[in-house]
Amino acid sequence: MIKQIVRRFIELIISLFLIASATFFLLAAIPGDALSAQTDKLPEKTRAQIYQNTGLDKPVLERYVITMSNMLHGEFGESIADPSVTMTSLIHERLPVSARLGLQQMVVGIPMGLLLGVLAAVFKNTLLDRTITILALLLMSVPSLVLALLLQSYFGGKLGWFPIIGWPEDSQLWWGGWSYTILPTIAGGIGYIASYTRLLKNSMVDISSSDYVLTARAKGLSETRVVLHHVVRNAFIPIVTSLPVTLAFGITGSVFIESIFVIPGIGQYFVTALTNRDVPIVMGETVLLAVMYIVTIFITDVLYTIVDPRIKLYRD
Repeated sequence: MIKQIVRRFIELIISLFLIASATFFLLAAIPGDALSAQTDKLPEKTRAQIYQNTGLDKPVLERYVITMSNMLHGEFGESIADPSVTMTSLIHERLPVSARLGLQQMVVGIPMGLLLGVLAAVFKNTLLDRTITILALLLMSVPSLVLALLLQSYFGGKLGWFPIIGWPEDSQLWWGGWSYTILPTIAGGIGYIASYTRLLKNSMVDISSSDYVLTARAKGLSETRVVLHHVVRNAFIPIVTSLPVTLAFGITGSVFIESIFVIPGIGQYFVTALTNRDVPIVMGETVLLAVMYIVTIFITDVLYTIVDPRIKLYRD
C-alpha cells in the first residue's frame, strides 16, 4: 500500500509539472504581455525599467526556470498587472466566495437531480419518465451563460425580485445576504440537476437488467427492497465518480456566472488575469484547480471501495 501511495504522489507531481509548463508556454506564445497596454505611452527608459523590475525583460526559458523554481516553493509571485494581488490574497479573499456559490449550487442541484433520476428510472416509459427526460435534455441544452442572463433580466430586472449584481460580504459572507445568492445558485444548479438526473437514470436502467437484480426479483423480494438494496446502491458508482470532481470545480468558481453577476470570486478574477496575460495569477489558479482535481480523483478511488467492496483501490 505504501508503494502505491508513493507512486500516486509521484504521478501527481509529474501531472502538476506538465500542466504548469503547458500553461506557461501557452501564455508566453500569446502576443503581448501584462504590461504592454500600460507602458506603450511611457518613455523608453521608464518602460525598460518597469520590465526589468518585473522580470519580463528576460528570455522565455529563463522566466520559465524562475517560475517553476518559485512554484516548487509554493510561491507564484505578485500580480504583474496589480502588485497588491497575490495567490495568497486571492485564496483568502475570493476563494470563500466561490466556495459558497459552488456549494449552494450543488446542495440545490445534486439532490434534486438524484431524486428526478430515481423517479425516471422507477417509472420508466411512463409520462413521468418522459417529462423528466425532456426536462433534463432541455436544461442541459441551455448554457449556464444564457440561463444566467435570462434569470438576471427577468427576475432581477423586470420583476425586481432579486438583486442582479453583488454578493454578501464580511459577516454575511457565509450565512447572510441570501437574496444576492438565489439567482446565481439557480443558474449554476440547473446544470447539476440535468446532468445528475440523466446520469443516475441511465445507470439505474442498466443495473435493472442485470442478472443479480433479476434473481432478486425471482426470489420474491419486494420491488422497494430490490430498488433500494440492489439497483440504487450499484447505480451510485458513476455518481461517486462524478461527485468529487464536481465538488472541486464547484469550489474553484463558475467563471461565467461570477462574471455576469459581478461576484468577486476566484473564477471572475481568473478571467481578468487571462485578459491581462497575468502569468503569476493564471499559473497559480491553474495549479490550484489541478491540485484539487487530482486529489479528488484519488478520493474517488477510495470511495469506490466503500460503494462496491469488490473494487480494490491498490493492485499489484
